[in-house]
Amino acid sequence: MAGISGAEQGAMARARELALRGPRGVNPQVGAVVLSPDGRVLAEGWHRGAGTPHAEVDALSRLTPAEARGATAVVTLEPCNHTGRTGPCAVALLDAGVARVVYAAADPGDASSGGAQRLAAAGVEVVRAGEAEGAALIADWLFVQRTGRPRVTVKWAQSLDGRAAVADGSSRWITGPEARAHVHRERSAHDAIAVGTGTVLADDPQLTARIEGEPDAPQPIPVVFGERGVPGSAALHRHPRGFRTAGHELERELFALAAAGIQTLYVEGGPTLASAFIRARLADRLTVYLAPILLGGPRTALDDLGVGTIDEQRRLTVTRLEQLGRDLLVEATTESEQ
Repeated sequence: MAGISGAEQGAMARARELALRGPRGVNPQVGAVVLSPDGRVLAEGWHRGAGTPHAEVDALSRLTPAEARGATAVVTLEPCNHTGRTGPCAVALLDAGVARVVYAAADPGDASSGGAQRLAAAGVEVVRAGEAEGAALIADWLFVQRTGRPRVTVKWAQSLDGRAAVADGSSRWITGPEARAHVHRERSAHDAIAVGTGTVLADDPQLTARIEGEPDAPQPIPVVFGERGVPGSAALHRHPRGFRTAGHELERELFALAAAGIQTLYVEGGPTLASAFIRARLADRLTVYLAPILLGGPRTALDDLGVGTIDEQRRLTVTRLEQLGRDLLVEATTESEQ
C-alpha cells in the first residue's frame, strides 16, 4: 500500500481480521489497531454490534491518555462524524490526541461521513490506503446502504432440459452430493434463506446449513414468503434461529429485512418464488446447478419472467463455471450488479 509504513500495512491486515469478530447486521464490521510512533502495537479493537463502542473507541479504551497521545490509529472504515447511539469517532480520536489516522473504506453515509476531513482540519495527518480490501470487507453492508435492501442470490437446480422436477413433482435428487454440499456452504454464507409457503407445505424443509466437519457452521435465518401459515408441525419450528414470515410484496419485505440487519438473502424456494424475484428485478446473483439428465414434462425451473419480446430478455454476466461431481455450477450476476 503506497504511502504507509510496513507496520501500518500489517496493522491494517490485522484490523481486517479483527473486524470479522464483530456481528453482521445493521452496522458494518470494523476493526482498528493503534500503533505507537515507532510502530509498536499498543491496542486493538473491533465493533461488537449496535450500541457498543466503535472499533476506534474500543481500542482507545485500552490505553492510558499518555499512550494514546501522538499514536497512529489504523482502521478499516473512515471514522464516523456523527452522534448516534455513540459519539463521533473522529472527535474521540481528536480528544485522545492521536497524531495520524490511516483508514481504508470511505464512510458512505450522508450523516456519518466527513470524519477524515474533520480530523485533517484539526491537524491530524490522515491517509487513505487499502481501499479495495476495506470495501470488500463490508461489500454487503455497502450494498444495503446503496439500495436499502439485502443483496439477493436466487438458486435453483435443474436438468439439462430446464426441469426442476419430474411430472409427479418429485425432485430428490436432481443433483449429486457434491452440488448439494455446495448448496449447504452457500446457505451458511448468507444471513437469511428464503422459501415460499408452498415449499414449506410440500417439502417441510429444515433450511439449515449442514456442513460435514463443521457442526458450528453459521446458520441462515429462514424467511417464509407468502400468505399461508406455517403448520405447527413444520421442521422450521425446530430451526436453531427460529424463522420469520413475510408477505408477497417483495420489495417492501426486503426493506424490512435490511432494517433487521440482514445483508444477504439466499432464495431457495422453488420456481414460483425464484421467478417472482427475477421478474421484479430484485435478483442480484443467480446460482444454478445443471444436472446432466433429461426429465421432460411441465415442471420447469422458472415460471413467467415477464419477458414478452426478445428485446426484453434478461441479460446476465457469467462469473463462474465449475464442475461439481457430475453437475455443472453456473454463477451469474444480473444487470443490478453490473
